[in-house]
Amino acid sequence: MRLPKALRVLILIGAVYTFLLCINLLGSSLQLLGGGFVNQLISTTSNPLVGLFIGILATSLIQSSSVTTSIVVALVGTGSINIVNAIPIIMGANIGTTVTNVLVSLAHITKKREFGRAFSAAVVHDFFNVLSILIFFPLEIYFHIIEKISYFLAQIFEGAGGLKITSPLKIILEPVSNSIEGFLAYSPVMLLVVSLVFLFIALTVLVAMTRSLMSEKTGLFLDKYLFGTAGKSFLLGLSLTAVIQSSSVTTSLVVPLVGAGLLTLRKIYPYLLGANVGTVITAILASLVTGSFLGVQAALAHLTFNLLGICVWYPLRRVPIGLAEGFSSFIKEKRMLAVVYLISGFFLLPILLIILARR
Repeated sequence: MRLPKALRVLILIGAVYTFLLCINLLGSSLQLLGGGFVNQLISTTSNPLVGLFIGILATSLIQSSSVTTSIVVALVGTGSINIVNAIPIIMGANIGTTVTNVLVSLAHITKKREFGRAFSAAVVHDFFNVLSILIFFPLEIYFHIIEKISYFLAQIFEGAGGLKITSPLKIILEPVSNSIEGFLAYSPVMLLVVSLVFLFIALTVLVAMTRSLMSEKTGLFLDKYLFGTAGKSFLLGLSLTAVIQSSSVTTSLVVPLVGAGLLTLRKIYPYLLGANVGTVITAILASLVTGSFLGVQAALAHLTFNLLGICVWYPLRRVPIGLAEGFSSFIKEKRMLAVVYLISGFFLLPILLIILARR
């Protein structure tokens, strides 16, 4: 028996809310488990290569590049680490934040074609960030281009007042999120398990309802009004991330839409780049409040890195998109390798390289 359309819309709204709530709870549980460790990890780095992998690991653990960048900004502002060591951590944070996308794509793993599309949407962000690091990490080590550009920009912003923005998403989610966190505060592991279980349930329902409601009108609306041009797509990603203050949420939202066939990889690519820029705005505004020149410079270094990456990899977008499509075509044939990629790429490999580089 087919459910009435109005009921399916309500179920879809409930699934989206649960999905967002679970991502929020997932981040909270990981921060409870590894927050202190992350702070200590970041504050003890002095090797740029180690800093890069610390950025990946720290952000993968707490699922928020905004939090990692804010910690770095605070530590730079107090003189605990210098800007030279901060920039590689910020670069690594860009990769670590995409772990949520890969996790979300796993909800499609039982359907081969659908999973291939969803996984490509998840990893195209990875390839953009990795390719940007391959170019700008060596340039930063030898020529300090990001440090110099961010220093120039920080001089322009010096003396400017900050602005605090409250995320509407936090207002909607916090009452329920705080209640659940309070109930399970004694066990961060239990909170992690509960959030993961309900995340996958919510995603399954979300995809099913999206597919049942999918029509030509839905596709036309997304194509014409939201993702119709590269400019629209980029501005949507930027503004949505700046308001919500979480690139993990905004980028992972499009993964099931690509999986369901409502959007294509080429349509969402500018949106992901916009989200990369939008996630920095919170850190910049927060750094302006502190009044620390070096803190502002650290936040602007993140913006500089993202903009430089866009300048290279938007004109050459066929490269990251092609790599994502090729990688997902391989992974969808051996789908359990996606789990191996998630665990090794975001956790085991950074840990191993940090240990080796510190010897």
